[in-house]
Amino acid sequence: MNRRRTSVDQPSPPVTMGRWNRIVVIVVGILLVTWGGPAASAFWSTVSSSNFAAAKADTVNQGAKPTAAVGLAGSVTVTWTASTTAAGKSTTGYSIARYASATGGTRVGAAGTCTGTVAALSCTDTAPTGTWYYAVTPMLSLWQGTESLRSTGSVVDATAPGAPVITAPAYVTTANVSNVPVTGTAEANSTVVLTVTDAGAAHTVTQTRTANGSGAWSATTLNLTTFNAGTITYSARASDAAGNTGVPGTASSVKDTTVPTVTNVQLSNGGANQGKVEKGDKVTLTFSEALDASKMCSAWTDNTTTQTLDDDNQVTVSVTSADILSVSATGCPTLKLGNVDLGSNYTSQTLTYRGTGTNASVLEWNPSAKTVTITLGALVSGSPIGATQSADNAAFTPTSGLTDIAGNALSTSKFTSATTSRF
Repeated sequence: MNRRRTSVDQPSPPVTMGRWNRIVVIVVGILLVTWGGPAASAFWSTVSSSNFAAAKADTVNQGAKPTAAVGLAGSVTVTWTASTTAAGKSTTGYSIARYASATGGTRVGAAGTCTGTVAALSCTDTAPTGTWYYAVTPMLSLWQGTESLRSTGSVVDATAPGAPVITAPAYVTTANVSNVPVTGTAEANSTVVLTVTDAGAAHTVTQTRTANGSGAWSATTLNLTTFNAGTITYSARASDAAGNTGVPGTASSVKDTTVPTVTNVQLSNGGANQGKVEKGDKVTLTFSEALDASKMCSAWTDNTTTQTLDDDNQVTVSVTSADILSVSATGCPTLKLGNVDLGSNYTSQTLTYRGTGTNASVLEWNPSAKTVTITLGALVSGSPIGATQSADNAAFTPTSGLTDIAGNALSTSKFTSATTSRF
């Protein structure tokens, strides 16, 4: 009886020598990769396409020592020559690292365009401040060569200067608007760019200055005549020689070039007899804007609340035979006000008014109302004319040195009231 041979009985095809060699090459190559892992530098490379598939071991050569050139703001350009394998095969990329020392130390992967695998022969790192030594490792697929010798040290300054300090006047006034003084301090020998703007940046002035070895700098003539009234903003940035630019320092001023003026002089009766100069009568001076209280009385340091002198015998009001009224006070080391021409003929001799308690003369400045009020105290010398005087146009002549809060000077020209008044 004939039996049919099954497939398991059929002999396997013979393994040819070429196929066997290929199997050996693959196995050995796998072993090399397994022993060395991704960092292995040796690998098998076929040298024949025949059935024998001849192969030999190849290695990635050590990387070439790179050069490093420091640029601006922490940039370092690293350059190197191409690497090959021992058999002359070109590598496909490079890994760039930096170290904080010429030997040893911790490997730090470079940043910037030097991150990861670099196909080119140069890249630019963004390094922090310090001295850095660069090394290049050539790579071919899963294999890599030995890291190169390190470059010479590159001194990197990536630390930005601090914000400059700006010193500017609190107010830009008629006295300084064409030459506003601005100075400051910054990192020594740094370049300072100063930018000055008004509200909404409608006008801008820019200057570039250099801080000296101590860090001091100053702007040249700053003419802010065309700037709008209101807040003036100063901004300054410093850049060092390495190209690092820091955050800005700022300051501000208020531009006020409006000159204060006298707007009214009013006499009012506070005594028993209208038309006669006596205790309780008042002179009220009104201004276009609030004045600097300290310029009137050096003891007044508050520009927001009413300031008063009314102690016993502290304020003396004098009226000359020419009907010119003035004030002096023991409570002010320096008192500046001016003279009031009463207009009518109240006296033919000098009169003096002061006293104690409710009889004291009073000098008051009200910044909200923008008024100076002089109240006559008790008569202590002289005799006023007894006849009733008619209303007239009183006048005020300010003394030199009075200013508004910004510092604009009050004119010393005589102001005559457009309306008549009397005590």
